[in-house]
Amino acid sequence: MTCDVIVIGLGGMGSAAAYRLAQRGKRVLGLDRFTPAHALGSSHGGSRITRQAYFEDPAYVPLLLRAHEMWDQIERDSGERIFHRVGGIIVGGPDSGAITGSRASVEQFGLRHELLDASRIRERFPALRPAPDEIGLYEPGAGFVVPETSVQAHLALARRAGADLRFEEPVTHWEPGRVTTTRGSYEAGHVVLCPGPWAPELLGDLGVPFEIERQVQFYFTPDDPLAGYPIYIWDRGTGFYGFPEHDGAVKVAFHHGGELCTPETIDRTVHAREVEAIANATRSPMPGLAGTFQRAATCMYTNTADRHFVIARHPEHDDVTVACGFSGHGFKFVPVVGEILADLTIDGATRHPIALFDPARLRGGA
Repeated sequence: MTCDVIVIGLGGMGSAAAYRLAQRGKRVLGLDRFTPAHALGSSHGGSRITRQAYFEDPAYVPLLLRAHEMWDQIERDSGERIFHRVGGIIVGGPDSGAITGSRASVEQFGLRHELLDASRIRERFPALRPAPDEIGLYEPGAGFVVPETSVQAHLALARRAGADLRFEEPVTHWEPGRVTTTRGSYEAGHVVLCPGPWAPELLGDLGVPFEIERQVQFYFTPDDPLAGYPIYIWDRGTGFYGFPEHDGAVKVAFHHGGELCTPETIDRTVHAREVEAIANATRSPMPGLAGTFQRAATCMYTNTADRHFVIARHPEHDDVTVACGFSGHGFKFVPVVGEILADLTIDGATRHPIALFDPARLRGGA
């Protein structure tokens, strides 16, 4: 079989890339080793934070502005609700990295926000109990997206645009122009790799070291009702982030600090000590959060050394494009990454600012 583009990996990024490429008239073959919107990689869990007050680096903000426009478009085109604009608050000391970085982003780009002292935080959101010296940056346009719905919507739109999507067909080998799976061999003018935590296996020749980190998402029935609350990020000690009530539970998790693993060796069992750790971390700042434990699920971060993404034409193969290393903060960018991958594949360049994601910065180092 011969096509224009083969997309390897149909999770968050790959599903968006398949849609945008097919939408532009390319004959697309999409391949994934699992069933659609599965829970064995990094595109699941019921909710992912999206915000534009981006403490990681202000360079991300233009991409987030475009992503928010595109989430609205995807919802209109698919008829699915994906983006829940519930607002968002980042809480920490005035000099904490999350606060200073977020302030830099909102001030540089003129983003709507409010700065709240501890008393105003408690008044607005009684379930949040900041220390007297903590402040909050509230962003009304923030919220969360539902990753499974996003993947399903992008896949449906890709099919509608003519893409051939095949599941439960693991890739065993790829090279420029040819991809081999457990079922056959396919040829294409271009290959796009969105491998998620399989990046070390499928992109060994990229020259970029990746670490796969096990993460746990915890779900509770809270003692204090959190319906109508914003998403929240706490930058204190062992920081954590979480969501208002959605689908009958509140979700909360640590950001980083998990065990290193591979997709084959990850421990899928969530242990009692881990539930106790998240309950202890939230007890002071949100004492009613970890009321009754419901369930937990594991996922994986694919980390680069500097925690920035890799999005580029492959440095050794001009007819290969890669998107990986999203380091636990990538899902909010899904629609714009799909657009960027289509740009790079078809035009060899993109109008979007992606210099930060050049793999050259990471090659040859750990």
